[in-house]
Amino acid sequence: MLTGEETITSGDAFVGGYSISSDIGKVRQRIGYCPQFDALLDHMTGRETLVMYARLRGIPERHISACVENTLRGLLLEPHANKLVRTYSGGNKRKLSTGIALLGEPTVIFLDEPSTGMDPVARRLLWDTVARARESGKAIVITSHSMEECEALCTRLAIMVQGQFKCLGSPQHLKSKFGSGYSLRAKVRSDGQQEALQEFKAFVDLTFPGSILEDEHQGMVHYHLPGDGLSWAKVFGILEKAKEKYGVDDYSVSQISLEQVFLSFAHLQPPAEDEGP
Repeated sequence: MLTGEETITSGDAFVGGYSISSDIGKVRQRIGYCPQFDALLDHMTGRETLVMYARLRGIPERHISACVENTLRGLLLEPHANKLVRTYSGGNKRKLSTGIALLGEPTVIFLDEPSTGMDPVARRLLWDTVARARESGKAIVITSHSMEECEALCTRLAIMVQGQFKCLGSPQHLKSKFGSGYSLRAKVRSDGQQEALQEFKAFVDLTFPGSILEDEHQGMVHYHLPGDGLSWAKVFGILEKAKEKYGVDDYSVSQISLEQVFLSFAHLQPPAEDEGP
């Protein structure tokens, strides 16, 4: 709706003072948009694609070459600039789509799942590019299922369930407010491991009522500990005393992750109905 792809049934939003419902043409002149699925022409090169979109955005002809080269350089697409888009990997297509959204210094940039299909190195590069755009004063709206991406890029985060916002705030605020409890990971010594592991698990169940064993593998256990009445100091104090007794080589206690907060809200969404053949 914010990009004008869907008709607004009620309410309104404004970009640069222009209404999405009544001035969508003016709004589109001020936004950049990277859709979830790449809108690229296979028989054009990456450079040709950026030049075309730069002209469509109304960038003066004398500035187009420098603008395109800066975009290619910033996204490390220079080695592929003169190759046909159809030869690009999925990650390079996403980079090119993001580059199109950044062309022309738009006021607001919409990125829909921008890092899908990228390897970790390319993903970090893209995040750095988006972060620089944000720091230059651009407003950036990202939709993503990657909580790592949200935590890396977002100053404010909203979680949506069934088309409704369930929470809004900084990543740290959401973790503090909705991520009650702690995440405990522990490694039990290999000698006499099975017996020691069972004793440690019994200790956790008894000491932290309501704790949930999330994962267990090769002497490693991962628990979710309830937060009721438990401070960081108390949790660490209990575990330090138990470390030698139960043969714990190492352990870590951390705050509930943003991923776990997201999943707790996702559980509120009813399963999709089978529409049949």
